[in-house]
Amino acid sequence: MRDARIVSRRFDIPQIHTIEVARNHGAYEKLHWAFALSSDEIITMIHESGLRGKGGGGAPAGDKWSLMPLNDSRPSYLVVNCDESEPGTFKDRQIIVKDPHLLIEGIILTCYAINAHHAYIYIRGEYAPFQQILQTAIDEAYRAGYLGASADGSDFALDITIHRGAGAYICGEKSALLESMEGKRGHPRLKPKQKECEWYFGNPTLVNNVETIASVPFIVYDGPMAYRAFGTAKSPGTLLFAISGHVERPGVYEAEFGVSMMEYINRFGGGIKGGKKLKAVIPGGASTAVLTAEEAAGATLDYETLQSMRSALGTGGMIVMDEDTDMVEALKNLLEFYRHESCGQCTPCREGTGWSDIIVHNILEGTASSTDIDRLLQLSRTMNGQTICVFAPAVSMVIDSFISKFRDEFEAKLRKDL
Repeated sequence: MRDARIVSRRFDIPQIHTIEVARNHGAYEKLHWAFALSSDEIITMIHESGLRGKGGGGAPAGDKWSLMPLNDSRPSYLVVNCDESEPGTFKDRQIIVKDPHLLIEGIILTCYAINAHHAYIYIRGEYAPFQQILQTAIDEAYRAGYLGASADGSDFALDITIHRGAGAYICGEKSALLESMEGKRGHPRLKPKQKECEWYFGNPTLVNNVETIASVPFIVYDGPMAYRAFGTAKSPGTLLFAISGHVERPGVYEAEFGVSMMEYINRFGGGIKGGKKLKAVIPGGASTAVLTAEEAAGATLDYETLQSMRSALGTGGMIVMDEDTDMVEALKNLLEFYRHESCGQCTPCREGTGWSDIIVHNILEGTASSTDIDRLLQLSRTMNGQTICVFAPAVSMVIDSFISKFRDEFEAKLRKDL
């Protein structure tokens, strides 16, 4: 596995979060060169790089950028999604803590490309200490002249505002995030019939994840082919994978797409904790289907491979479980989260997450019958594809994967008098 650090290349430098140290290591030094490019040239670079959104969906970033109108009388906005409330996912906060000026530089380049003069960073409420680090970096960038009325001495004006959320997981969904920013309840919006940009108070808006924006400086300065030199043809580049659970070295480590899952777990995670055997892996955050140890042994970390395995790469938040893990308890833990975080807008999600949690609780208590497992699967089918956003379908996928792959553990806990 070769060194593939793009976003994390400055993470190990002491005090890199300060503007003085960041500039000593190349931050902002090529902005003047980028301002000589046209918006179309930068957007073309993003297209050619194959950069995909790193917030879970993996949609081509260039396609999203191209939906932004460059000659519109209305103001345009960039919103950086740093809600990061998915269990098992904690990579974006590493960028904010380790190298916030990389994110700020990515914001400047992105806003210049889409002709936006105001950017918002929507950060989850629990990230208050990280918000302070980020705000300090933004203040430094203003004082140094990289933000404000004349960014880096150019005629391009840009302001950045941090918008703190109130702790609702659903606000990680981009349209619910915008509803929240507009002062309304964080409910996902109905999807438009055709592709279009997002809208903030009726104005064209681009919503991208923190790591997506932090990848932009490398692509613009080093070129799209330098980015494509990593990863696979369909999943180019790298991702900050977060690994947690039963491993020796949990943490965030950048790797290129297409590496072996087990190689990643063993090299970066240090292998299974205590020398135990691997039992299961949730590959991309809590809302992706679980893989057995046998499946993990043949998996590579890219969008297409995991999709072919009926799971998803998601945010790259791997949750590793050893041989002693009770898979029924693991599912119960997840369902408690889903039940609590459903926004309640759609009945199949609101009621389905609650009933699913109750059924698995009964299975754990030994009060469920054999029909309850099939009832749980029936609830799962009711939730899948019947709601506005992908929250309920994700829960459905998780339920189905746990039962189909570890049904014997569920059946072992059923009432014995039936």
